[in-house]
Amino acid sequence: MAENDARKLNRMFNRISSLIATEKDYLTELDGAIGDADHGITMLLGFGAVSSELARSDLDDMPPSAVMTIAASVFLNAVGASTGPLYATAFLHAAKALELRQSLDAAGQVAVLQAIALGIQERGKGQRGDKTMLDTWIPAAEAGGAALERASGPAELWRDVVTAGEGGAMATRSMVAVRGRAARLGERSLGHVDPGAASAVLILKAMTEVFTD
Repeated sequence: MAENDARKLNRMFNRISSLIATEKDYLTELDGAIGDADHGITMLLGFGAVSSELARSDLDDMPPSAVMTIAASVFLNAVGASTGPLYATAFLHAAKALELRQSLDAAGQVAVLQAIALGIQERGKGQRGDKTMLDTWIPAAEAGGAALERASGPAELWRDVVTAGEGGAMATRSMVAVRGRAARLGERSLGHVDPGAASAVLILKAMTEVFTD
């Protein structure tokens, strides 16, 4: 039986959870330098909870928008830190984007990317250059939109997305944090990759694996 879009998103969340688990200590180490040293644990709690909930769900007749709505609710309940509301809002925006399309074709995938970036930006009131996860999500979403306009194939599109996201994350080394707990450090936050930007790259890589499979 062909994999429907809901099951594809389920596989995406499973892969995100797996990658976060593998890199949990690295993310926590990054957060230890400029935050509370719990980012890896927090992300694993959130995405692990989403994967567990979807494993109990009937995905055969579920529209993709419903999967994102479930993810938003479960992630928020599992993660009490600021990351919870940010990703919950991001997934709700993605659900609304998919309600309009109900398809995970290339345009639907880019719509999800752009909705996640917009949701995080609206909830956190941040922008690119603040040394946050937006430094990954915004350039990734822009790259996805540009690749879609060029009618790039899936492999090229997602390669551009990940490359842009990785570049944005690495650029946070040279930024001074102005939001979150890292902002308390001022100039001392220089030289460190933002953990939220780093975990966003892992999410993009998981999406790439699933959407180019």
